[in-house]
Amino acid sequence: MHAHAKINLALHVTGRRADGYHTIESLAVFTRFGDRVEVELADSDGFSVSGRYASAVPLDDGNLVVKARDALRKQAGPRHTPPVAIRLEKNLPAASGVGGGSSDAATVLRGLAEAWRLDLDDADLARVGLSLGADVPMCLMAKPLIARGVGDELSAVPGFPALGLVLVNPGTAIATADVFNALSDRDNDGLPPLPRGLDFHSIRNWLEITRNDLEPAARVIQPAIGKALSVLNKAGAGFARMSGSGATCFGLFETGNVAKRAAVDIRSRHPDWFVAATRSMTSEPDAYGQD
Repeated sequence: MHAHAKINLALHVTGRRADGYHTIESLAVFTRFGDRVEVELADSDGFSVSGRYASAVPLDDGNLVVKARDALRKQAGPRHTPPVAIRLEKNLPAASGVGGGSSDAATVLRGLAEAWRLDLDDADLARVGLSLGADVPMCLMAKPLIARGVGDELSAVPGFPALGLVLVNPGTAIATADVFNALSDRDNDGLPPLPRGLDFHSIRNWLEITRNDLEPAARVIQPAIGKALSVLNKAGAGFARMSGSGATCFGLFETGNVAKRAAVDIRSRHPDWFVAATRSMTSEPDAYGQD
């Protein structure tokens, strides 16, 4: 199964609740590129990790994948949840603002529900997902959406096209909490209305009047983000911005082929960086796959 990267095309911080959680409004899409997950019944529980970024993944119950397994087992009861082997191919850098761990957890929840033949609908899985983190219900949805509240109020965006994207991370991890703690302004306006006709040009123009309110603080903490954005712009991106709390940045390109050429160029200049050309998922339910 594919665990798709989550890209916050725009992210406005709109307030802070009494419990300390920030409220947001964000337009998010999910890319065909991401991690891969395998789930199968086994004699005993197991969790293994491979892939470029495997060394950054904890194998104990501090990992969201293991937490997802344990949370769903607690929900369904031990009688219906026999041992499983879970294998994760980690292709996305950790702590990089693209929801990798949350997407892994969401994919595992879906895989376990199928392997265990549990009678759970999307709302049931979302409730378990929310107990693991605000991004997990988004990643369960895995199609263009607007998230509000603490990220738990989700609205699908119909008619959203596939976008050509290049993802770039200069090899730096940033703690989300550090970025939120560094914010100077937490009471900002929400997202403007989306354009009626959604295509590359209207979306790019709309993005020009939106923000990622986490980007200024993240750039102070990690100046390499500015370099990544500069590299994307020099490679011909129609629009470039940091995703989530960073440090991964995305460039928007008019076609997938143009994005692939730009990624080849960036990778040749920065071989140690994470660089991936991909496309975002459309609103259609059958648009799953991976570049």
